[in-house]
Amino acid sequence: MSKADKKGRHHLHIELTPAQYQLLTEQADACGLSKRAYLVRLMERMPLPVKPSQELKDLRWEVHKIGVNINQIARSVNAGIARAEDTRRGLFLLDQVYELMYRAAQKESLASGSRMGYNGQNVQGE
Repeated sequence: MSKADKKGRHHLHIELTPAQYQLLTEQADACGLSKRAYLVRLMERMPLPVKPSQELKDLRWEVHKIGVNINQIARSVNAGIARAEDTRRGLFLLDQVYELMYRAAQKESLASGSRMGYNGQNVQGE
């Protein structure tokens, strides 16, 4: 057993082939973790985070923008200055949010089935 440092930690040196190092780097990056944090989570069988795809980030941004518009309409309704057209626009925007959320859920459920990694964890990019 190696000797612990002052904080009780053990230091480990390992050698990897270039292919192994590349794989470790890609998998850690896909989870948004450092290589050390990725390996520790694997050893401790902790869940590995999955970074959202760019498409999901774009959908979130679009939903956010629609939400801002809905809030503006709600403020005008509460102030008593809204027109019937504003209410229709708000309902249309709300329908758009539901549609975007449905599409995002469908894409994530399809993608998660094809991204199963080590110990059953979802890993982006595999």
